[in-house]
Amino acid sequence: MTVTIPDEVETPVSDDHEPRKIILDCDPGHDDAVAMLLAHGNPDVELLAVTTVVGNQTLPKVTRNALAVARIAGITGVPFAAGSPRPLLREVEVAEDIHGESGLDGPMLPEPSFGLDERHAVDLIIDTVMAHEPGTVTLVPTAGLTNIALAARKEPRIVERVKEVVLMGGGVHVGNWSPVAEFNIVIDPEAADIVFSAGWDVVMVGLDLTHQALATPEVAARIAAVGTGPAAFVGELLDFFGKAYEHAQGFDAPPVHDPCAVAYVIDPTIVRTVKVPITVETKGEHTLGMTVADFRVPAPEDCRTSAALELDHGRFWDLVVDALERIGETPDTGWTPRAAADPAAEPAAEPAAVPDTAVTPEH
Repeated sequence: MTVTIPDEVETPVSDDHEPRKIILDCDPGHDDAVAMLLAHGNPDVELLAVTTVVGNQTLPKVTRNALAVARIAGITGVPFAAGSPRPLLREVEVAEDIHGESGLDGPMLPEPSFGLDERHAVDLIIDTVMAHEPGTVTLVPTAGLTNIALAARKEPRIVERVKEVVLMGGGVHVGNWSPVAEFNIVIDPEAADIVFSAGWDVVMVGLDLTHQALATPEVAARIAAVGTGPAAFVGELLDFFGKAYEHAQGFDAPPVHDPCAVAYVIDPTIVRTVKVPITVETKGEHTLGMTVADFRVPAPEDCRTSAALELDHGRFWDLVVDALERIGETPDTGWTPRAAADPAAEPAAEPAAVPDTAVTPEH
């Protein structure tokens, strides 16, 4: 039987020109760092909070990375909180072959310039959603879905208040951690199952789309031409990321996954999505973490899940370059390009300690 994917474009365009309010739940990670910069630099996004979760590396490492990127980008006045240090049921699994021992290998990271919010990430997510009008906050997870699942279970009222969940993860045709499963889903498939089945609108920005977001040499040249410290930082990120992807998965240019989810929130017209029922496999011996998209028949009217399939590559990178240009030079990056420093004189900083209050949410 031949399966035909619908051609219709599901790209809602809002008449509301107010910035889209988002919570970025991430595990920096090279592409998470680019997602942070895009969210910070684009005027059509209001970054309400940044939360971290175990994923590309351990929770202390990705949390320190998030705070370091915030300093480089000049992000201030936004609460950052650490979340879940492990999946709901499974053991921790990280992506050191792609992101390195620190989770953000390549650039020398500065010391953070501010500390964490005292709340657990789950509580910050809940508090932020409940403090805003219903239908105004979008959750943008670019990591495993542990924090989001816990938030939905701890305070079910957020499900009807959240505008939508735009997540980077999964795929309808391809996996990267197994033949059929993508990393962010397979590291906590039980959490993913909770999120996909919670009853809110979910847009899955998966590998079918993000493998089109290649940082080609032409893209790298455009970023370098911005000529600022944050742009040079992105250049160093992409240099390491590209070599890691070539070695681990044979890509000539690295796919920069996570900012695709932010880009969809900014301008849904650069992405083609289709409504399709999506479920998460939590028990299969060979299919654990697969996001099963049912294209056998047209999606029912009440379908709440969509899959992103096609990306306008040029317009996507236009958004990233524009964000870097708007960020410009930041006054206190604490960051020195590798070309201007002696790496031997700059020992790698230890991961920031994560407060006990940021390890387990109160129930």
